[in-house]
Amino acid sequence: MPSTTQASSSRDPLELERLAEELEERELRSPNAQSPQEYQDHTLPAWTPLAHNNPLLSSETFNVEEFLLSRSYTSLPDMRTELRDYLAVLKEELVKLINDDYEAFISLSTDLRGEGTRLEKLKFPLEGLRSEVITSRKELQQIQDAVQLKLQKRSLLREEKAFLHLLLKISESVTRLESLLLIAAPSEDEQHGTDFSVGNLKSSSRGGQHEEDDRSRTNRAKHLSRVAAEYTQLLYHVNKAKNNNCAFVDECQWRIDRIRSTLSSDLDHLFSVTLKTLTRGKDHKPSSEAEKVKLMTDVSECLRTYDSLGLWRDAEEVLRRDVVHDFVKKTIHPSSLTAPHSPIMPHTPFPPTRHPSNNTTPRPPGTSSLPLRTPYTPYTAFASKQNPFEMGFEAGGVSAAHAHLLDDSDDPLAGLYNQILKFTERDLKRIMEVGEKVCVKPVLGQSHSKGQLLGLGSLTVGKSPIHASGEKEDKFEIMANVIWAEFGKAIMEELGHVVFAVGKPDEFRRHHETTQAFIRSLEFLAPSVQAIEAMRSHPIYGAFERRWQLPVYFQLRWKEIVTKLEEALASNTLERVSGKAPFATAQGVASWDAINACWSAQVFIPDLGHRFWKLTLQILSRYRSWMENSLPNIDASFRSAGTGTGIERRGQASAGPGSANSRTGTPTIPTEAAPPESVAADEALVAQLAISITDLKAMEGQMWKLWREELSMMLPDTSAVSEGESEGLEDALRHTLSRILSIIPPLSGQIIHILSRRGCDALLPMRSIPSQFRAMSSSKRLPTEPSHFVSLIFRPLKAFFGIGSVDGPATVLKEELLISYAEEVFEAVAQRYIYFLNAMKKTEVSLRRLKKGRTSTFSLFGSGSGNNDDGKGDEEKIRAQMILDVLAFGKDAASLGVAIEDSATYRSLRDLAHSSLAEES
Repeated sequence: MPSTTQASSSRDPLELERLAEELEERELRSPNAQSPQEYQDHTLPAWTPLAHNNPLLSSETFNVEEFLLSRSYTSLPDMRTELRDYLAVLKEELVKLINDDYEAFISLSTDLRGEGTRLEKLKFPLEGLRSEVITSRKELQQIQDAVQLKLQKRSLLREEKAFLHLLLKISESVTRLESLLLIAAPSEDEQHGTDFSVGNLKSSSRGGQHEEDDRSRTNRAKHLSRVAAEYTQLLYHVNKAKNNNCAFVDECQWRIDRIRSTLSSDLDHLFSVTLKTLTRGKDHKPSSEAEKVKLMTDVSECLRTYDSLGLWRDAEEVLRRDVVHDFVKKTIHPSSLTAPHSPIMPHTPFPPTRHPSNNTTPRPPGTSSLPLRTPYTPYTAFASKQNPFEMGFEAGGVSAAHAHLLDDSDDPLAGLYNQILKFTERDLKRIMEVGEKVCVKPVLGQSHSKGQLLGLGSLTVGKSPIHASGEKEDKFEIMANVIWAEFGKAIMEELGHVVFAVGKPDEFRRHHETTQAFIRSLEFLAPSVQAIEAMRSHPIYGAFERRWQLPVYFQLRWKEIVTKLEEALASNTLERVSGKAPFATAQGVASWDAINACWSAQVFIPDLGHRFWKLTLQILSRYRSWMENSLPNIDASFRSAGTGTGIERRGQASAGPGSANSRTGTPTIPTEAAPPESVAADEALVAQLAISITDLKAMEGQMWKLWREELSMMLPDTSAVSEGESEGLEDALRHTLSRILSIIPPLSGQIIHILSRRGCDALLPMRSIPSQFRAMSSSKRLPTEPSHFVSLIFRPLKAFFGIGSVDGPATVLKEELLISYAEEVFEAVAQRYIYFLNAMKKTEVSLRRLKKGRTSTFSLFGSGSGNNDDGKGDEEKIRAQMILDVLAFGKDAASLGVAIEDSATYRSLRDLAHSSLAEES
């Protein structure tokens, strides 16, 4: 070995091979080491000579480190040689560039000789030109300033001329208006500010004007309309003049005010006379139809004039003072409900409103028996029902709706409301419609039909009418400011002690229903939805609604309902009462009566719907607590876990043959028969539990029926519930009923346990079958009928549901619970049946082994000699009897609706019955 080392060292004195191997190992162990394949594929760097296109040499900043790293495989002497060669190349190229451009450089210096003198000569004419240009520029600027000044003066003159023309127009317009209104020319004293009285003016200069107005009222209305148009134009000119702080306008302002006052006074007088003639007739005599048409034309012209002047409230005040106030004073007073009502005769008979499609339409409560078309559903917002305005206007755009009268046969308040409705329909309805049409401002490019204009898409109570642009609308609001303001205020002041008397709940509810029907009928006479919105946003409407004191009424009804309910729930005894179907207990009937009372027509008020809904849920919760306190003692296992029934059980039964293992187990059933005292106690307990389940199921069914038929339509719609809000009404009801139904599973578990135990007690005689056949060993015939005890297994279940008998504790629950209960009892009895068969098989096997050990030649089931055939015969008889019993057991269960083929327990029982009785495992 030393010789080998010496030989290798002699061949490689510098030990380069060893160093190469160590370097290779070091590179392989390093984190950036390349794989052997990569190491083999490594190529040497390409040598790039120094040139002008080298990026490292042509960059703006030369980086020495990058340059050296790029040539790391070049030795320093070689790099010095390359740099010297590249320097020589650069010097050679520089000399070449100098030589190429030297001739041009020399010629340039020769050509520029003497140019300085020539440039100096050029300066002298440039200075002269510059001074001339500056002089010309100054002259042009002076001319421009003079022209601009002249233009400004002319512009001012034009503006002053236009302003003078405007003042002339104002003066002419004022003079023309004064002449049109028959106003005397102002005297010198009046021009200097002497007080002017419009009343004196009218009495002095227009003393005989009233007679002329009576003779030519129509011409007078058109005349005032033209005066109003002229006055509007005057106001436009005055506003333009006021922007210039004109003293002439200030001097004429008192004349303009006098014109406005005179025009308003004449318009009020004409409108008042026209209204009185229209509503009362000339000299209180009915007018002809042609005269009425002329009068309505005058009314329309007057309202149009009011609208152009923006005097909507003045027109409403005239209408309220001259028409409505007198009627209210004569009709609504403290004794108006006891005094006989004078009939209000219409100007024209009401046209018939019966339609073939409305002959069988039921009338809502509080309405008249007259064949009038029903425009509304009581206590229901317009927005959720058919639009009454679409019904009230025909295709021609003329209103065909009439006053919807109330049934006043035995209600003096309804009679008073009918008088108001007739008066409104007769004297005010057409005026409201005219005022609505006058204020309609058509929009270019849009056309709306009457039904679209009166659509009820967004009826919002408590807000003022708003334009599409978001600004408050200025228009006639006769329904709100005239009709409702007078009627509502009079009812509150004169009849408030009768109408709003909450101390008598029955009368109060009747008055509230009648008044709400009156308001809806009054709204039906409104010309548009905007009029209804204005009425509902009126302060008097809000004060009228607050006068009802509905919370006090609810407290009285709450006390009345809850007191009766608590009296019925004072007893905790579960006793069946007859004639109260579908409920079985008097307490269930009382709870249901309390819920019905909340929503009955004699108690319910729509504005209290949320309170009655809350009371309904409280009654259900109270009924649940009473039921829990009244139930008999139930095993803790059933109270904690319970046994699923109904749909849960059916779902498990339909899961397949192996679903029996997933059933909720019942408590262990004893193997011995119960004493008679326990049987009687179980029957009483089952009857009480059946009564409880019957009541709970009936309460659930009745509540859902009430919800579908009434509550879902009476309560507000909460189908679209936004995020963050409380649960919907239907969800709240479902949650409350689910808490009530949560009592049923433990009750059902207890019932199933008792019925299963009774069925297992009937199964006990099958243990004596082998001894019976051994006692009858002389008989050679195989059994052909099942044992008598098989028919007794399901007898308690059938008696529970009243099958084959007159009545049972749970007869009404048979359709819903029979199959699920039968499945549970069947499973429990089948398991007990298997237990008894296995025990019998073990007993026979033990007996056979015992007999084998004896020397006796007789063996009933053994294989010994002697009576071997007789033993086999008894075994066949016993097995045949078992098969007959099991098949009869399954047939009886199938007659109750049990799917025996899906039961793994029954299949095991059937296989066990077909197997040999004494078969050894």
